[in-house]
Amino acid sequence: MASTYLLYVAVFGALVIACLWLRDARIFYRTGLPGYRKAAYMGVLYTALGLLGIYFALAQAEFIGLGIILAALYIQGRERREKVFGNDTTAAERLLGRAAARQKKDERGYSR
Repeated sequence: MASTYLLYVAVFGALVIACLWLRDARIFYRTGLPGYRKAAYMGVLYTALGLLGIYFALAQAEFIGLGIILAALYIQGRERREKVFGNDTTAAERLLGRAAARQKKDERGYSR
């Protein structure tokens, strides 16, 4: 089992990947935008890559594990998403994925 500080860096990186995935999923649930749908679905793959990186870090291959985690973070950031945040949002709101909810329509197509 790895006992260097790089294991902690790998775990932190994997947690960041998972938090970004959950943020994208929350924004998709609230807005229904197709860019966030793809990001939320692909976030499952990126989180799996992050967990694979932790596995390698635990198996005494810290640099390979960190490389996998950094690659997953890089690819996750390359997804195209619509702009949902304005200039007046705070960093906490962006981190938590607080976006304006879409209006629901009834069976006749009218907004409620």
